[in-house]
Amino acid sequence: MKKSILLLLAVTLSFTSFAQGEFKEGKVVSTQTMSSDDEAMNSQLAMVGDVVTTTYVKGTKSRSEVSSPMTGDVVTISDNESKKLLMLMDDPMGGKNYMTIDMDPAQAQVENIEVKNRDDKKTVLGYDCDGYDVTMKAGGQEVEMTIYTTKKIKAFSQQSQMYGDKIEGFPMHFVMNMSQMGKNITIENTVTDIKEGPVSGDKFNMTPPEGYKEMKQ
Repeated sequence: MKKSILLLLAVTLSFTSFAQGEFKEGKVVSTQTMSSDDEAMNSQLAMVGDVVTTTYVKGTKSRSEVSSPMTGDVVTISDNESKKLLMLMDDPMGGKNYMTIDMDPAQAQVENIEVKNRDDKKTVLGYDCDGYDVTMKAGGQEVEMTIYTTKKIKAFSQQSQMYGDKIEGFPMHFVMNMSQMGKNITIENTVTDIKEGPVSGDKFNMTPPEGYKEMKQ
């Protein structure tokens, strides 16, 4: 289950990754919560609490950082030019591991994507957002999502690349529903802050640090 959660985390973190657009350098902060209709699992997820993800953006590269008791410290670095995503995991129980994921939509671990316009709106950080319903498979799991995007932010989301012209705008809020070991899990993510400013290029090094072992997908 831990590995499936890490793969799912890679997918959700990609929603706060940029490649190009008017927003070329800066920081994006989002807050994520996880819950379940299973009492035992929901108690475990409740112990994790809100998970804050900080994403740094520089041109065609991005770096997302998150820390939680369930996953440990996770850093996701993406490079739109090379179409690669590097995931670094530092878990006191599992040690230091890394995983490289191909971001090419033709080879992504996301299948059978269907997108429907919800014809409703939501306001996030003062931005008007349009809603979409998405169904797909991620890492072999059935996933249902509701996404709200804004056209006011001219930035490119790595995850939106898979949907082509089916979804317009930058994702500001999404709710993801999936099943793990027969238990339903809901993940909700909202962008809470966006700031432009200089970011060090050292944050986007795609070479795994010493001491990290490769984790196969």
